[in-house]
Amino acid sequence: MAAPAAQAPKRAASEGAAAPDQHGAGTEVRRAVKALLFMAAVALPCLVLHRAVAPGAILVRAGGAISPWRLTGNDVDLDSEDARLERVLSAAAMANNTVILTTLNKAWSEPGSVVDVFLESFRIGESTRELLDHLVIVSLDMAAHARCKLIHRHCFALVTDGVDFSGQKNFMTDGYLKMMWRRIDFLRQVLEKGYSFIFTDTDIVWFRNPVPHFYPDGDFQIACDRFNGNPDDLDNNPNGGFTYVRSSMETIEFYKFWYAARENHPGLHDQDVLNFIKRDPFVTELGVRIKFLSTELFGGLCEPSRNMSRVCTMHANCCVGLSRKVSDLNAMLQDWRFFMSLPLKDKQTVSWSVPHNCSLQKLER
Repeated sequence: MAAPAAQAPKRAASEGAAAPDQHGAGTEVRRAVKALLFMAAVALPCLVLHRAVAPGAILVRAGGAISPWRLTGNDVDLDSEDARLERVLSAAAMANNTVILTTLNKAWSEPGSVVDVFLESFRIGESTRELLDHLVIVSLDMAAHARCKLIHRHCFALVTDGVDFSGQKNFMTDGYLKMMWRRIDFLRQVLEKGYSFIFTDTDIVWFRNPVPHFYPDGDFQIACDRFNGNPDDLDNNPNGGFTYVRSSMETIEFYKFWYAARENHPGLHDQDVLNFIKRDPFVTELGVRIKFLSTELFGGLCEPSRNMSRVCTMHANCCVGLSRKVSDLNAMLQDWRFFMSLPLKDKQTVSWSVPHNCSLQKLER
């Protein structure tokens, strides 16, 4: 008799446990239904948006409204900026791992503006058309990148969060300084990847291949606003708008030092800071061999090349204002076409018609 009495509590406990399980199941069902309704409410707008925006597009804010900006090819993937950069550099590099780089923002990318004159110079120069295969246009804003994709093969989007580089950046304004220092940091990245580079401002026109004219013993070679005739003299007045830099541990450390030095010289651009650090003991210890390029070969409006039979590039430096730059750059192309149309015996009589609209009283790279 004792055994049945002992089993009764077990049955009671079992029955008592069943009621809470059934009540809990009902609660879970209601929670699941609510969750499904919430997910449906979230998914429906996403589905509509997916239908409205083409695959491979991202949304950007423009003028307070959200609009799709179409990206194609290598730009639409989940790769890091580093991976995208490696891909575009590898595609554009010469056999010796050298690339040509220029930076572009919206103001200079408009049709008929600086970039169109820049690219045209490659097409009409001597042995320069093939160099376009090695040119990477580094876009500083999305509008410039979209235009680059329409007109050139190698484009890289370098968009800086919280900074708008799209408008015209006049010399020494805050936007100009940020753009110049972003460029220096980017060039350091290129060197770290093992690529040497020719950096050229977009307001430089190319008439001949400059590569044969670089010094074989120069690690860092830079154009000049004014050249005193001695490529080793640190008193030369450099212009960072055109440089040739070989990738090495020394040049990588040099660019790191250059970029860090901006903190000690607030309000100055990269070119002025370079003038401060080029004699620094640290640069001497690094052993970076600095060379200054002659304005006969790499001229500009500050000091035009006097020899059109040798000139490689001409820079619209010493010029304030986008429209003035474009006007004088176009005049350089006209001068070059006229020069090339002449018989050899008459070429020595030709000189530049610029500066025409640009002022030599102010300096703008």
